[in-house]
Amino acid sequence: MTEDNIKVGWNLENTYTSLPHIMFTAINVNPVSDPKLVILNDVLATSLGLDTNALKSRQSVEELAGNRALEGGIPLAQAYAGHQFGHFTMLGDGRALLLGEQITPSGELFDIQLKGSGRTPYSRGGDGRAGLGPMLREYIISESMHGLGIPTTRSLAVVITGEDIMREVVQPGAIMTRIAASHLRVGTFQYAAKWGSIDDLKALADYAIERHYPIFMDKENRYLLLLQEVIERQAALIAKWQLVGFIHGVMNTDNMTISGETIDYGPCAFMDIYNPKTVFSSIDTHGRYAYENQPNIAAWNLARLAESLLPLIHEDQDEALEQAQEAMTTFPEKYEAHWLTGMGNKLGIFNIEEEDISLIDNLLQLLKKYGADYTNTFRLLTLGKLEETVLVGKKDFEQWHETWQARLEKQEVSKEFIKQLMQKSNPVVIPRNHRVEEALEAAVVKEDYSVLENLLKVISNPYDYNSEYLDYTSLPLDTSGPYKTFCGT
Repeated sequence: MTEDNIKVGWNLENTYTSLPHIMFTAINVNPVSDPKLVILNDVLATSLGLDTNALKSRQSVEELAGNRALEGGIPLAQAYAGHQFGHFTMLGDGRALLLGEQITPSGELFDIQLKGSGRTPYSRGGDGRAGLGPMLREYIISESMHGLGIPTTRSLAVVITGEDIMREVVQPGAIMTRIAASHLRVGTFQYAAKWGSIDDLKALADYAIERHYPIFMDKENRYLLLLQEVIERQAALIAKWQLVGFIHGVMNTDNMTISGETIDYGPCAFMDIYNPKTVFSSIDTHGRYAYENQPNIAAWNLARLAESLLPLIHEDQDEALEQAQEAMTTFPEKYEAHWLTGMGNKLGIFNIEEEDISLIDNLLQLLKKYGADYTNTFRLLTLGKLEETVLVGKKDFEQWHETWQARLEKQEVSKEFIKQLMQKSNPVVIPRNHRVEEALEAAVVKEDYSVLENLLKVISNPYDYNSEYLDYTSLPLDTSGPYKTFCGT
């Protein structure tokens, strides 16, 4: 495609409307009183083929607020189900609206969804709205994940609505425009399997394959291949979460995508002091979604996808079950392979060997024992600044360090190569919880977006070891109590 042929502006498809009507409800937009744009993702907008100046116009702000539909779009709310903290229920877009799918200049397709856009048939008594704080949190964390190289939905814009909403406290209402490879979830398949026909389920599966894995479309066993590929992508995704200390907080089956992108940044946060049992979410009272549980929960969620696909995998249900179970047995191995490779890279080891497993485990035990910061420890190991870690002077750490150095000496590569590998694998900065709260308070309470803008600038390039933003590596001064996050719904 030449530059002359590239269309700048909204260029929408509505492929989701080709699915059986049980899978969605077409609805009208829900206008708000006084929308104003508070943040726009210029880089993302350009990649989508949009004009950033045009997006700031009054008409575009009205569209991003849900006051008017996008030209060529068919607004709809998607239906899906989910296991929420283990309990199965019917769900759906209770406060979101899919406006259409943008065709980018490169020919890719991305969902354009408004989050916080008002009531839908799936709202279950809720107001369908969102607060400014949670929408900005999702903007911050999703952009951080993108900077870290982790597959994620992204935020194009946030507008305030001019209307207050009540959650824990009264706060300004807001609507976020979310961009996703698609919003197909494990819960979407659970919904089709539970409340749809076999034909409905097949139509959904074929749509997912054609959208995300078209190479499988002509294969006889394409539904098994779909399951296998989602398993692979989720194994890689969860490993990436663990490697940077990200805790999602609400890993329900409706929050696991078929595309392998991270979605729904509610009570999420990044771990400071290393502790595998870390939980931030105020509603996760039993630690179901704690940091150490995320791989097992991912496997559990994928098993629910496998169950939903059984009628399509093979007409003989015993054979279908056997094939699905065989596919599921690969998840732990795939996850561990991705995680070990990543941990090796964090330590400058580019070819993991059996002995490296204990080397990695021993370091993590030391971090836990001495209450070391996860991100900063790996950053300081990368820089060789051991004197700045809480581990300095500890005999067991010194023994570990000698073992690690001996392991690195076995590699027939330069020290510069090892340092570069570590720098590419260990972020300098993450969105520290106190920094996120600082930015949100300034924006929501004081209407000051400069703190947020500075934070976004820092986290957009987290592997920059020449960064001048070392202040953003510091832990909070007040660690008197556990940090808590809230869902925002």
